[in-house]
Amino acid sequence: MIPIRYVEPVFRPPSEAESLILPVTDGCSWNRCTFCEMYTAPQKKFRAREEAEILESIRLTGERYGDRVRRVFLADGDATVLPTRRLLTVLEAIRTHLPAVRRISSYCLPRNLRRKSQAEIDELAAAGLSMVYVGAESGDDQVLAAVSKGETFETTCEALEKLGAAGITRSVMILNGLGGKVYSRQHAENSARLANATQPEYLATLVVSFPQGEQRFRADFPEWEPLDQHELFVEMEQFLSQLELRRTVFRSDHASNWLVLKGTLGADKERLLAQVRQAVAAPEAARLRPAWARGL
Repeated sequence: MIPIRYVEPVFRPPSEAESLILPVTDGCSWNRCTFCEMYTAPQKKFRAREEAEILESIRLTGERYGDRVRRVFLADGDATVLPTRRLLTVLEAIRTHLPAVRRISSYCLPRNLRRKSQAEIDELAAAGLSMVYVGAESGDDQVLAAVSKGETFETTCEALEKLGAAGITRSVMILNGLGGKVYSRQHAENSARLANATQPEYLATLVVSFPQGEQRFRADFPEWEPLDQHELFVEMEQFLSQLELRRTVFRSDHASNWLVLKGTLGADKERLLAQVRQAVAAPEAARLRPAWARGL
């Protein structure tokens, strides 16, 4: 068994399926986003793990699996909230005890990087932090405020620019449908504007969904009305048409998406737009995911 203490439920990005999940915090330090159900369980209250526990977990994992671990994902919701010194200690321990590791990644809230200088982020990159996943959700300030994200276009842009300057790969996620019917167009256009301004290496979209119900979300966003399938495709077309990306890997293949889209932007922009426009005009002819296969 892996000598690491996990607090269920454990979350990680789909692309980290083969990674060692190494918790350095439990829960999310912000945990106020009304659309997010990931860290609402009682046992997921935020706390930073003791440094001694983390280092011991790394050491014991290295003893048992050191030459077999290639990737490490620092969990939970926002490992970058930890002080730079502690993160550097963790990264050094990974290099020492897990020498075969080639990629270390984590989630990252933009707010966490406001407290870190560019020199600190550069230092983290040099120590091995090579990729972060940023849930931007939207580039529209009205939508961000309505869902209690605690960020703005400018704060997200600043964080992504810092990461890019350090050479850390950025994977940015946008939530299709987050603005509902009332803010759909501005959500699409300003989310594209955010991506254009920062040129992330990876960009993905998911469809906003509420497996546990919409009550919490609607309490702060009473005017929100969900987009139907057609409206989701229209919003995606508006988003893609506004993107001016030079070399960004784009994915819209999460289980929540009706239409699976994969490509590189800008090389594949016209092909992806053609797929979306077909879904808008004739969904019965598009290759859509069946309803039973959608969800979380």
